[in-house]
Amino acid sequence: MNHRNPVTPFGWEIKQKLIEKRMDQKTFCTTYQIPASRLSNLIHGTRKAKRYRKKVSELLGIEE
Repeated sequence: MNHRNPVTPFGWEIKQKLIEKRMDQKTFCTTYQIPASRLSNLIHGTRKAKRYRKKVSELLGIEE
C-alpha cells in the first residue's frame, strides 16, 4: 500500500502561489536552488526545513 502524507495548509499555500506564478514545483526548485525534496517536505509537513521554509515564504510572499 502506497501511503502519502496529506498536504498541510502551508503546502496548499505554496501550491496556490506556484499556480498564480504559472510555475511548476520542479521549475521553482531549479530556478531558486531549492532541493525538490525540501519543497516536498514543506508541502507535506514531513520535516521542518526552517531555512528553506523562510526562503520559500519570502519568494512566494506567504505570511507565516
